[in-house]
Amino acid sequence: MIETIPLNKLVQSPRNVRKHADAAADAELKASIAAVGLLQNLVVRAGAKGKFEVEAGERRRRAMLRLADDKVLPRDHPVTCLVLDKADATCAASLAENFHRLAMNPADEAEAFAALVGEGASVEDVARRFGLTVRFVEGRLRLALLAPVVFEALGQGRITLDMAKAYGATSDQAIQQRVFEQVTTGYYAPSPDSVRRMVLSGTVRGNDPRAKLVGRDAYIAAGGRIDRELFDDEESEAWADVALLESLALARMEEQAAVLAEQEGLAWVKPTLDGYIPHDLTEGLIRLPTTPAPIPDADIIRLDELDTAYDDHAAVLEDEDSDEEAIATAEAAIAQIERETEAIRHRPPTIDPEVKAGAGMILTLGRDGSPVLQPVYYAERQTEDQAPDDGVVEIVASGEGEATRRSVLSKRLVDELAMQRRDVLALHVASDPALALDVMVFTLADAHCYDFRSQSATTLRGGRPSGPIAGFEPGDAPASAALAELRAGLDESWRSGEDASERFDRYRALSDETRAAWLGFVVARTFEASLNASGERRIAFHDHLGAIIGIDMAQWWRPTAANYFDRVSKAVILDALRDVGGAELASRFGAAKKGDLASSAERVFSGAFITDADVRDHALAWVPEVMRFADAATDVADADSDGPDDQPGDDDVSPTTDVVENAPSEMAA
Repeated sequence: MIETIPLNKLVQSPRNVRKHADAAADAELKASIAAVGLLQNLVVRAGAKGKFEVEAGERRRRAMLRLADDKVLPRDHPVTCLVLDKADATCAASLAENFHRLAMNPADEAEAFAALVGEGASVEDVARRFGLTVRFVEGRLRLALLAPVVFEALGQGRITLDMAKAYGATSDQAIQQRVFEQVTTGYYAPSPDSVRRMVLSGTVRGNDPRAKLVGRDAYIAAGGRIDRELFDDEESEAWADVALLESLALARMEEQAAVLAEQEGLAWVKPTLDGYIPHDLTEGLIRLPTTPAPIPDADIIRLDELDTAYDDHAAVLEDEDSDEEAIATAEAAIAQIERETEAIRHRPPTIDPEVKAGAGMILTLGRDGSPVLQPVYYAERQTEDQAPDDGVVEIVASGEGEATRRSVLSKRLVDELAMQRRDVLALHVASDPALALDVMVFTLADAHCYDFRSQSATTLRGGRPSGPIAGFEPGDAPASAALAELRAGLDESWRSGEDASERFDRYRALSDETRAAWLGFVVARTFEASLNASGERRIAFHDHLGAIIGIDMAQWWRPTAANYFDRVSKAVILDALRDVGGAELASRFGAAKKGDLASSAERVFSGAFITDADVRDHALAWVPEVMRFADAATDVADADSDGPDDQPGDDDVSPTTDVVENAPSEMAA
């Protein structure tokens, strides 16, 4: 029977099946009861001492108790209850009341909230009335703006709430309906992410480089539309008018391209909205040869200062006693040093001013929305005869006298004949290895004489690698000096030829020994920079070549304060001393300051320090592991280590015992 029972007479039933609570949902229920009262009665049974145990509606009882604590309701507030007679039915009643409850459909919530707002209530009023957040109410109101077909599917339960939110990523109902029809007739089941991508395929995010370039205010001023989801910000919002954005962005890039062309003294600058140089933009262009920009003496001095400052700050990071403020300062300083060093060492390449006047560059769009002038120079490919638009080529045959024979061929036929002629030439060169070798060496040696206005004869390229550092020239390296002397001793008389054909003939007239010297040089100058270490500077083939030759690095490179010890930490120097003299030698210098330690280490490893003969020999043979080449004898032993006659110690060959026959003085000779 239905009775009205005071709130303070209601207690929790030990048989109630609901054991877990949801704080957010409970807050919503409390707000609802405060606003409209109790809309559903409680189910109770008589208990001890005049109390009534709540079998169904415990959350509502607790919500009213909290309202009583807040003085919104009196403690004896009358509560409408259904009083059960049979105790054995109470558990089933509690289960039925909770199990068969149906949560309100998001579509119904959206319609209800929209109706309240339509009656004059604000979003804040609706949120306060039902104990919800403003964001939740706004999200439901956005659902009410979905295309009718999508909203109907949500109301009927054919799509989930997450799927409906994905359709709402754009406010364009036509796009929503089109995507809905596509995914409902498709073979594969869609996901919220896939639907969101489909509805936004015609939009651009706010963090897109094009959007950053144009700017939000300029886009809106031009009539652009922006759609936002519930949790969107200016980075993730969707810019709907992509065509408008593209035109605004391209106009900005064209303006910047014109300014840069005038500033740089270029014939043209082509803009693109891509973050890279697209192939179609370079079609019909050839890349012009450049040289690394030299580093001024002032910048070289500045690099030395930055290296010193880097070591000082790195020492702070290595010191375990450094406090957090000192560490933070050192990290910030190191970051600034690295940025300045990068700016000095990576300069745009240089090009002949006369060539530059007819050249151009490509302007790309960086990820941060900034125009980026790519450091590559291009020129229009020049041909003697341009093909007419109808694909017909006029061929002028070379001949003596004023009269020349002309014939008109289709471009397709011209290309086919050119390829067949190429194959005839290739066959004969392939059958003459001596001629092929001369062509290869000459092409590599003559690379810097290439005229960008002519077509390349082959695909061979043999320029010097740019290297990780531009303009670096070691001043105290015997190998670098010997290589420069070797280069200076090459016979370059053949370069006096006016064109490639004459230069080639003069090159072939050189002696075998002279041409062989050129062969060695052009191959040698193509090697990339590498180290015997893991990472991007590791090139295993270099180690293999070093093993074949039997290079003893200690004969060619010695560590000094300038080229090594001033550039590493104190711990690294002490480890090197420990390698050659054990803990005793390292302990001698343990208390030394970094600068004094670097100078002392230079003396030790040059053999000028007074110490045992054995220690001196080890010091003279020591180089950092990353500088070593694999030992030839060790390589052979490693290769044979799986053989049946292999014995322990057979491959234990000291790298310091190998001495290359061509010492620096002999190579120079």
